[in-house]
Amino acid sequence: MSHKGRSATRLAYYDSPAIVRSRSATPLTPEMSKILPYVSDKTISRHLGYAGRSMDLGHAKNYFNPARNTIYSRYTPNDWGLSNQMNYSLSDKERSFGERLRADAWRAMKETDARTRNRQNDVTKKLGERVYDIAFWKSELNMEINSLATEIDNLKEYRRTCEKALGDTANPLHIAEECLMHREKRQGIDLVNDDVEKCLVREVDVIKKCQVKMKRVLDKASVQLKMNRAAQHALEIDAKDKHHAQNLDDRIQQYRNGSAGTGYYPGIESIDNTITIPESWARYTQENIARSQKERASSERLRGEIDSILRQCANDMWNMFNTVNNAFNARIRETTDARNKLQAHLQRTMAEIFDMEKNIELLRKAIQDKEAPMKVSQSRLDERTRRINVELCNDPVMRSLQREVSEIRESVRILKERLKASELSLARLMKTKATLEHDISVKENSLRIDSQYCMGMRKGFPMDPKVGPIFQMPTC
Repeated sequence: MSHKGRSATRLAYYDSPAIVRSRSATPLTPEMSKILPYVSDKTISRHLGYAGRSMDLGHAKNYFNPARNTIYSRYTPNDWGLSNQMNYSLSDKERSFGERLRADAWRAMKETDARTRNRQNDVTKKLGERVYDIAFWKSELNMEINSLATEIDNLKEYRRTCEKALGDTANPLHIAEECLMHREKRQGIDLVNDDVEKCLVREVDVIKKCQVKMKRVLDKASVQLKMNRAAQHALEIDAKDKHHAQNLDDRIQQYRNGSAGTGYYPGIESIDNTITIPESWARYTQENIARSQKERASSERLRGEIDSILRQCANDMWNMFNTVNNAFNARIRETTDARNKLQAHLQRTMAEIFDMEKNIELLRKAIQDKEAPMKVSQSRLDERTRRINVELCNDPVMRSLQREVSEIRESVRILKERLKASELSLARLMKTKATLEHDISVKENSLRIDSQYCMGMRKGFPMDPKVGPIFQMPTC
């Protein structure tokens, strides 16, 4: 590029601010010939006029030159002397003005240099302060990110524990429902709504309520995890932006006048792409941190609620489990005692049946034994009816024989009544025996259901011990 072209570029840079950004190796200055006024009239009249005199003074007069036979314009000696004096005065004046201008320029250079240096130092200091502020907030963000990440991991672990506990409640619920179904197989009078059945119904209700509570806190935990992740994402974006800004400001803080990579960007000072001010910038990070702290506090409260619900459910289920087992044991004892008493009554009934059968045999033999005396008595009466004439006397023998027959008949009647009563009693005893045997079988069936089927499933607390310590033992 020629000198004239570079001069034009310099003048264009300083005269009109360009919007298009470009780079230049060196600053350009305007051409001096285009700054100073151009003097086209270099005659004495111009100098006289410049000195404040009238432009009419010093006009040349016309003179005839015989040597050349022409007319020339000629000045007078006074004009010549006056022109010299004016030139001397102009030179002194311009030199004085130049000296003052150089002094002003030197003073301006010193002032602008000091102002530029101070401004650069001030900007460098403010960049350092800005880097410190960014580093402070970035450290606060990183601390909050770490705390929130730890809280997210803790909440995930609590949710996993709660999910495992919810899954493990299916086994106790299944056992309680199986016990109720087995107890439906009881027979006869043993189909009672006893304490065991009432406790089993309450146990099923307690387990289902615990499941509802666990599902509710699991839903809350899922929502809280989403809120925590959203807050964590906002913190990470903010920390990433601050890391980028810190690196950028820290790098440009190291820029000096002799640093490489610096250059001209015309019109850059008129471009403002900022979207925040220091107050809103700090408030944005504070709001992100406050949001994270709020979510962490909510997450901690939720973890406490999960822990409380798990412990409460473990206590309720454990207490209900023991209550049902105690009711089963009491019912088994009652049923066993009733069965033993029934068996004792059955043995006594069977002994009574044996005795009653012997009694019936004796009664039948006694009735049979009355046949011979009856035959003798009636035969005697029959023979005495064959007496003749006056011998047909109603003597004491006749009356005795009649009384004997009556007594034998009465004895047979009494014995038959006793026999009938004994047979009826034997029939009732046999029915009682059957009833006792049936009741004993019912009790045996109930005992088998309660002691073998139900209590066989309820030997230990039906909860996986790997869920946590709160499910390994009752909590107070």
